[in-house]
Amino acid sequence: MIKLCFATNNSHKLEEVRQVIKHFQIVSLEEINCFEELPETRDTLEGNSLQKAEYVLDKYKVPCFADDTGLEVEALNNAPGVYSARYAGSQRNADDNINLLLKNLHGKSNRDARFRTVISLVGLHPSPVLFEGIISGSIILDRRGSSGFGYDPIFLPEGYSKTFAEMSMDEKNDLSHRARAVKKLDAYLANAASITS
Repeated sequence: MIKLCFATNNSHKLEEVRQVIKHFQIVSLEEINCFEELPETRDTLEGNSLQKAEYVLDKYKVPCFADDTGLEVEALNNAPGVYSARYAGSQRNADDNINLLLKNLHGKSNRDARFRTVISLVGLHPSPVLFEGIISGSIILDRRGSSGFGYDPIFLPEGYSKTFAEMSMDEKNDLSHRARAVKKLDAYLANAASITS
């Protein structure tokens, strides 16, 4: 089975992806002895995901995919967007990010938002391949739930009564932005696996 690195240090993301992709062996950054912080200096989700994947491929010579996800809030001109992980500063603190977002939305009636994930795959073909997943919803007034990570406790997907943080991993994997992008990646990889086998 071909090894494919998922360029993340987030164990939650890694677990989510391994549940979906079965045609390739998904290895972590730690498993390829990559312990440094990956560069994320671009100003788009597409740019960041591609930058991370290409960094791993260039330095470790392993086919790789990377994702970048942003929460885009309509009333905040689609902020925090590409800066979602560091919205409240450089330390990637989820509680601080949520607190700042709720503060910036205080008094606003429009709480429409969407999560958008972009995955970049490099190393299997001469050109990178990109996959996008989007889910719409709204930002609730207070945190609900203890599962998930990031903004999950305040994001209510459209048509659902539970936040991402109130859902099981299976429930979230059925509909999340990342799951939608990963399913597109999985379909592509399944086709690639059938061609090479």
